[in-house]
Amino acid sequence: MPKVFDLHAADPPDRNGSAARLSDGAGSLLREQAAFRSATRAGQVAPIPTPPRDPVVVPFPSLPGRSVTPSLRRPFQPRPITLYDIPGSPPRFQTSAVRFRRAPYVRRLPIGKILLDNGAVSEAGLRRALAMQKELGLRLGDLLVQTGEASDTDVTAALGLQYGMGVALPAPRTTPAFDALARHLPLAQVLEFRALPWSRIGSRTTIATTRPDRIDELSAQLPPTLGDCNFAVVSESAFDARLHALHGAAMARAAECRVPEHESCRRLRARGGATMLAAGLVALLALAIAFPAGALRFATLAGLIVLTLNIGLRAAALWSLRQGRRDGGAFCTVRTARAAAAPLPVITILVPLHREPEIATALTKRLSRLDYPRPLLDICIVVEADDQITRDALAQANLPVWMRVIPVPDGQPRTKPRAMNYALNFARGSIIGIYDAEDAPAADQLRRVAARFQTAPLEVACLQGRLDYYNPTRNWMSRCFTIEYANWFRMVLPGIARLGLVVPLGGTTLFFRRSALEAVGAWDAHNVTEDADLGVRLARRGLRTEILDTTTLEEANAHPIAWVKQRSRWMKGYILTWAVHNREPRALWRDLGPKRFFGFQLQFMGAILNTVLMPVLWSTIVLAFGLWHPIRDWLPGGNALPLALFFAVMTAANLGLAMAGCSTPHHRKLRIWTITMELYFALATLAVAKALTEIVLRPFHWDKTVHGSFGGDDSSAEIDTLHNGMATLGETARPGSGATP
Repeated sequence: MPKVFDLHAADPPDRNGSAARLSDGAGSLLREQAAFRSATRAGQVAPIPTPPRDPVVVPFPSLPGRSVTPSLRRPFQPRPITLYDIPGSPPRFQTSAVRFRRAPYVRRLPIGKILLDNGAVSEAGLRRALAMQKELGLRLGDLLVQTGEASDTDVTAALGLQYGMGVALPAPRTTPAFDALARHLPLAQVLEFRALPWSRIGSRTTIATTRPDRIDELSAQLPPTLGDCNFAVVSESAFDARLHALHGAAMARAAECRVPEHESCRRLRARGGATMLAAGLVALLALAIAFPAGALRFATLAGLIVLTLNIGLRAAALWSLRQGRRDGGAFCTVRTARAAAAPLPVITILVPLHREPEIATALTKRLSRLDYPRPLLDICIVVEADDQITRDALAQANLPVWMRVIPVPDGQPRTKPRAMNYALNFARGSIIGIYDAEDAPAADQLRRVAARFQTAPLEVACLQGRLDYYNPTRNWMSRCFTIEYANWFRMVLPGIARLGLVVPLGGTTLFFRRSALEAVGAWDAHNVTEDADLGVRLARRGLRTEILDTTTLEEANAHPIAWVKQRSRWMKGYILTWAVHNREPRALWRDLGPKRFFGFQLQFMGAILNTVLMPVLWSTIVLAFGLWHPIRDWLPGGNALPLALFFAVMTAANLGLAMAGCSTPHHRKLRIWTITMELYFALATLAVAKALTEIVLRPFHWDKTVHGSFGGDDSSAEIDTLHNGMATLGETARPGSGATP
């Protein structure tokens, strides 16, 4: 018989060891429950199931008379809160419900699997391309084509299968009616979406595109005049060919007037500026004839002032450059860690050629030395459409897939900047570079360009590389030309860049942010020194140019006639650039500021006046033989000694600056030739006379420089020796180094 246990035998102790001070009802119930639990644990009683009963109401011990109903969780009762504005406090943000629209998700087969199943790519090639894709961030199809792992045709067919679209057939024979309909799609949208109306089937228009992933955006912007549309995939080469045929004439016309008219030389077509210049020259000549002594006296004084200012500018550039090196290095502004963090950009290189079939093979070989991922390299060789001899030579040169030919339709003027404006429509890169036909850039040049643009502020819109010559020992003229270039690109340009002045760009080894280049209107098709003019327009918009510490070797002009032709074109362009930007001096002052305004006047017109007045300064040599000269009347006591001392100081300064510009190891052997530079610059007088004549008669005539005539094809050994020597001696920048700000 089980033992009966008295549930009321004792009071259960509370947590403090004392009896719970509860009301009679509550204390009796708790004692019963505690005694029952103790007996159950001791095995003295068996738990007896009890029928469900109503909840027991236990009065709250501290508040007599108030009872609560035990529950597992007390329901949450939100309490309304009223917010009051505090005087002087900022207003509260007004929030509203945000609605999200989920785009329909379509599961597509990977293009790599499609190509692999079709046998268009090997498994090893696909793995290599996928590994490169992680590093470069390009589309897989483009990578496979650029690396030669798959053909353009196979990738186009795979894109059609991936997006459930057909592949565009070869473009049918165009008709005026369909071409007029196709041009209803604006050119801006054609270039943005890489899409063109391809054919007309019944009442539906077929739109061919190289970017099927953007069809939804494109279809939303199609003009209603095209009617119902079908879509098909087309290869890049077929698209470019159709774009040339359909919009080539319009793009060629746009290339002629891309720069705003008030900043362009094309207003000289009316001969107004040329007539004014001719009238001014005639007036000066008439004054010189009517008052020869007074004219010679004033011209001599002006020549002395201009000579002093020009040498002073070069001295200031040298001082600024050396000051920068003492402050930590003129070419050490890039942090390599930051440069390595960002992916490399696609770089498009424009290489204009004109009737130069003999240089096609050498050009391909030199550009192949560039150490840059081929899928990110887009080299466009720009030729005139009717230049059949050059196009045939390029077709026989077996160009790699990362090089292509851009034919430029006929138009006027037939200049290098017009051709580059046209080719810019076909560029694929976010950085645009310029090389000449005979250029041999350093192998790591593009990596330095990409690194600098990734770390430079957005206001740095252009990087100018240094130019040097690989045939300096050809003859005396090539030696002097090399000395001049060494001074210009290693001393003057870096110095004036550090001084914050306008940088007149060189015609090659230039690299631009594409967005900035297009914002300023690219190149002036009517300016024969489009590079210097572009540098001024960049500066007027608050953008900066830096001199990059990398070298491109090219061919020095080693014949007097060829040199005069080339130099006359440069001087004509300088005169036109100065005239165009001084149409509104107030606007130029406002855009550039006082320092750069006066620097611009000295850099452009100062260089021209220095050449024009050089014969006048030479005329003072008669004073050494005791002959009379009009300037003697302005000398103290008619004594020519102060003037002789002045010329001695200027000559010594000029010679010292020339030697300072030849401080690099491979230029030091040329220092002995600096004493002959005065004879070399005498040819510039002939060039400026030719330039002034052409401004009056044919201001847009382009005197083409012939490349490859002075050792261009036989200089591979010299090029390799110079590049390797500069890299070994550290003459070029250290890896990751940057530019002169």
